Amino acid sequence: MGEPAKPLRQLTAEEYLAWEEAQPERHELVEGVPFAMAGATEAHNLIVGNLFYRLRPKAQERGCRVFVSEMRLRISPHTFYYPDLMVVCQEDAHPLYKERPCLVVEVLSQSTEATDRREKLWRYLRLPSLQGYLLVDSRYPRVEVYFRGPEGWLYRAWGPEDGEVEVPCLGVGVSLGEIYEGVELGATS
Repeated sequence: MGEPAKPLRQLTAEEYLAWEEAQPERHELVEGVPFAMAGATEAHNLIVGNLFYRLRPKAQERGCRVFVSEMRLRISPHTFYYPDLMVVCQEDAHPLYKERPCLVVEVLSQSTEATDRREKLWRYLRLPSLQGYLLVDSRYPRVEVYFRGPEGWLYRAWGPEDGEVEVPCLGVGVSLGEIYEGVELGATS
């Protein structure tokens, strides 16, 4: 996440949405303060595209929709993020943001990893509709998944030797080869 953008006063949800529509770059809103978003690398874009391509057919079968990068997720009245990918299966009719995803995916890079692992993690896991949060590394073949279980959240990590990644919400597996297809790993992000 980048530096706070002007204005520096706290914005309401309505002020943020109106202000954001007029901005040349995207901003996430964290507790009423807008933050400019960092640009994405080729690896990041390829990973998101690969996941969209693999998950969309299964989502459609279940009556769900897949959103990538440009759709906001409203976490609270004063916090909005742009997840790299999210799946929404419940009616969520607002045209500028969604509130009830069953799956959120963030692609980790050097500049976003800390925020994705701490700030976003604890906020996402508090969403009642969320069944899974995937963290996909853009530098190494590694995927981490938080699953909602009957007794709380469970964690699992997959590396090159671990087979298909279980994707919560859609009940589908995706191999690391499919996720990282065409991606040059080890490049700086």
